[in-house]
Amino acid sequence: MAGKSGRVYSAYDKAYQARPEQVKKRVMRNAARRLMIKKHGKAALKGKDVDHIKGTKAGNGSGNLRVISKKANRSRK
Repeated sequence: MAGKSGRVYSAYDKAYQARPEQVKKRVMRNAARRLMIKKHGKAALKGKDVDHIKGTKAGNGSGNLRVISKKANRSRK
C-alpha cells in the first residue's frame, strides 16, 4: 500500500519504523516542528525543515532548534 507520498513501503521499512527507538525519534521531530510552528507560524516553515543544531539527543530547547531550507538541512552530515 502506498503512503501519502505515493511510495510503496516494504515490510522491512514498516517494521523498522515501528521500532520503539524510531517511534521516539519521530515523536521528538514532530514535537520540534510543532514548537517552531507555534513560535514562527506555519507560513514561515512552508518548504523548510526544523533543524536540531546539536542533534536530537540535546532535546527540543529553543537554543537547539532553527528553521533551515530543506536542501541545506538534508545535505548536512
